Amino acid sequence: MDGHASHPGVTIDFDRIMDMIPHRYPFLLVDRLINVIPGESAIGVKNVTANEPHFQGHFPGRPVMPGVLIIEAMAQTAAVIVVASLGKEAEGKLVYFMSIENARFRKPVGPGDQLHLICRKERQRGNVWKFSGEARVGDTVVAEALYTAMIMND
Repeated sequence: MDGHASHPGVTIDFDRIMDMIPHRYPFLLVDRLINVIPGESAIGVKNVTANEPHFQGHFPGRPVMPGVLIIEAMAQTAAVIVVASLGKEAEGKLVYFMSIENARFRKPVGPGDQLHLICRKERQRGNVWKFSGEARVGDTVVAEALYTAMIMND
């Protein structure tokens, strides 16, 4: 994220993520957020480990993180951006997918990889937010998508 070199934003750690979004093990897929600029963007960090439950069956002998879980990790990063933008009253609210567009999976992700989930707000209208997301391992793009989500007011 080129523009972040001069404005690094803030870091949100694992405990704070759990205050902000309702996801829990085994479905909390983001370990930390870095370069958080509320209302704009953030980079989610996901450390992929061999003991994650999906690797038992996807696939035995050749563990590959399911692409839909990479998209989910992007969405969880976006949900934290939404809460960071809206403030404390939004903490713990549910954020639902409305659409996923142009999803592309370019390389497999497995144990030992560290995903950087680069998420940017494209637009917001009311409680509907549209994001672009790109997942990288090192300098390699492994997945990307556009997605829309709605934050629910109970």
